[in-house]
Order: sequence, then structure tokens, then C-alpha cells
Amino acid sequence: MIKKLSDNIGIFLLASLTLGLAPFSPEPHVWGKIKWVAGGAHGMQPMDWFDLLLHGLPWVLLLIAAAARLRVLLTK
Repeated sequence: MIKKLSDNIGIFLLASLTLGLAPFSPEPHVWGKIKWVAGGAHGMQPMDWFDLLLHGLPWVLLLIAAAARLRVLLTK
């Protein structure tokens, strides 16, 4: 399982840089959502939370894959 995650790090990186950051202007969408949550998430609707999940999931998967790759490299 860990090996499969670390093998897909390129796909997760590509997904993070495309879906994770889209739309790119005026600022990446996920960044705006993170700032909104950090500011107290006042006025966030269920669709906004789903949007945060959708744009944030590639970044979470990338971090997990990077940690898996590091673990594989350290156990060799």
C-alpha cells in the first residue's frame, strides 16, 4: 500500500498543480478557501466545504505520498 502511494507521487503532484490550484487568478482557489477557514469560516456553505475538499484533496494525497516515499527510502 505504501509503495503504491509513493509510486504515484508524480500523478499527485500534477493533480495538485492543476486541480489543486485552479482557477489560478486572482489567487489559487484553495488558498482563498484556506484563508476563509483561518478567518473563522463565517458564511461558508456546504458547497464551500465540498469545494475546499475537492481542491485540497490532491495536496493531502501529495503529502501522504511524499511521506510514504520518504519512509520507503529510509527503510532501505
